[in-house]
Amino acid sequence: MKKTLITLLVILIAIPSFSKKKPNVIVVLADDVGTGDISFYRKKHSQDIKVETPNLDKIASQAMVFTNAHSPAALCAPSRYAIMTGNSCYRSDYPWGVWGAYEKSPLKEDQLTLGKLMKEAGYNTAFFGKWHLGGDYRRKDNPEKIYRGPRWKPELEVDITEVIGGDPLSNGFDYSFMYPAGIQDVPYAVYENNKWMPLADDSEITFISKENMLKKDVKLDKSEGLGDSNWDAHNMGPLLVAKGVNYINEQASEKNPFFMYYCSQAVHLPHTPPDSLNGIAIKGTTPSHHLDMIKEMDVQMGMLVDALKENGEYDNTIFIFTSDNGGLTFKETMETGHRPSNIYRGGKNQIHEGGHRVPFIVSWPNEIKKGSSDEPILGLDIMSTLAHISDLTIAENQAMDSHNLWPILNGSKNAKGHPYLMVQGGTAKEVAIIEDGWKLIIQIDKKDKTDNTRTPKALFNLINNPGEKQDQNKLNDPEQKGRVKKLFDKYNRLRDGKEVTAKR
Repeated sequence: MKKTLITLLVILIAIPSFSKKKPNVIVVLADDVGTGDISFYRKKHSQDIKVETPNLDKIASQAMVFTNAHSPAALCAPSRYAIMTGNSCYRSDYPWGVWGAYEKSPLKEDQLTLGKLMKEAGYNTAFFGKWHLGGDYRRKDNPEKIYRGPRWKPELEVDITEVIGGDPLSNGFDYSFMYPAGIQDVPYAVYENNKWMPLADDSEITFISKENMLKKDVKLDKSEGLGDSNWDAHNMGPLLVAKGVNYINEQASEKNPFFMYYCSQAVHLPHTPPDSLNGIAIKGTTPSHHLDMIKEMDVQMGMLVDALKENGEYDNTIFIFTSDNGGLTFKETMETGHRPSNIYRGGKNQIHEGGHRVPFIVSWPNEIKKGSSDEPILGLDIMSTLAHISDLTIAENQAMDSHNLWPILNGSKNAKGHPYLMVQGGTAKEVAIIEDGWKLIIQIDKKDKTDNTRTPKALFNLINNPGEKQDQNKLNDPEQKGRVKKLFDKYNRLRDGKEVTAKR
C-alpha cells in the first residue's frame, strides 16, 4: 500500500493561550444559503426582511462575522471537496464535482481531511448530513465488485444497504449519520455508521418514483431510484438535528472534546419544510416553502446551541457557520421581495458574487474578537484555522490553499486574509481571480486542460461596482489591458503550476 503523505507535527513555536480543555468544534455547512438569506447580513443593506433568522443573528451578534467570505465554487460538490481538504477545486481529479452518490470519491487515501485532522488532534469526530462526495456500494449481481453505473437512467443494480468506501468513516470520522446526496438524489436512504438505517419498522428498500413522492407532496429534484420505502424529505431535517442534539448530549460527558461537521439538508430542493420543529411552526409561516426552509435551518441552529448551553459546553465551543455556495434566485423567491444574494449579482451556479459570496460566522465566547471583517477568505480556510487552534501543523503537500484565520479572529494588528482569491463558477465552466478589488472572470472550455483553453470574459471593479453591472465591464477598457493580462497570467501560472497558495 502506498505510504501515507499526511504528516501532522506538533508546532513548537508559541501559540495563543487557550482553555485547558481543547474547545469543541462545530462546523455547519448549510446548503444553498446566500448572505441575503441570513437576516443579520441582509439588515446591513435593507430593512425589508422577508424571513428572520433570530438564532443565527444572535450567534453573529456575539461572533466574528466575515462580509467578504466565499465558497470555493458556486456549486455544491466541488465546494465540499475543497472545504473537506483545504484544496482548491482544481486540485481534485474531478474539479467540477462528483455528482452521483455511486461515483468514485475524489478523496484519496493519502489525503488530509477535516475528519483526519481533528482525529489526530485528539477529538471525537462526527459527520452529520449531506455527504455528496461519492462512495462505494456493492453490485447486487456480484457483491465482490463495486457498483459504477450511468446516471442517465434509474440505477437499480446497486446494493444500497451498506456503504463500503469513500465515506465519512474512511476519512477520519468516528461516527457518521449520512445522507449520501442530501435530500436531492439517490439513494433516498439514511446511513448510520455506513449501514442503512431503516426509517420505520416496516421500511424496505424499494423504487422511489416521482409519482409516489408526489403523494407525499415531495417533488423529486433529481433521479428516480432506490431508497427507503418510508422516505419523506419533510422529515429529514428534524431527524438530522435530533441526531445532532443527541450527539452533543452524549459527548458532553466525555473526556475528549468533540468535532461535529454538520451538513444541513436545508435549503436545497426539494423545498419540503416540516409542519413544525422544536415546537415552532415552520411550514406556511413565510411567503414560500423556500423561505420556510431557511426558517427551519435557523431553528436547527438554535437547537444545537441550546444543547451546548444545557450541557455547559457553549463557552468552550467554536461554532462556524457557512454555506457551500450562494443562494437560490428562483423567480418565485424573487417575487416575494426576498434577496438571497443580498446586493450581489447572480446566485447559485453563477460566477458572479451571488454565486459564491456566502455567510461565514465564527463564534467562540471570550476567546475571539467580536465584530466584522471584510478581509477576503474562503470556506476551505477552515482546515488551517482548526489546525492552528489544535496545535498542529499541516504538511506542505496537504491543504495547499487553506489560510489560517486565527490572526483575524484574535484581532491581531494588520491581520490579513487571502491576497487574492481563486473561485470557480458552475455549469457554465467559468472561474475568477480577485485581487485588490478587481475581479477577472475567465471562460474555460469543456476540456479544461491548459491555459490555451481559457479566455478572459469580464473585468469588474468590486469596490465601485459590487453588483457587477454589465455596463461597467472593463474588459475592453484600454486602460485596463495590463491588469487583464496580469490577472489572467497569474491565474494560469498558479493553476497550471499547482503552486501552494496557503498562508499558515
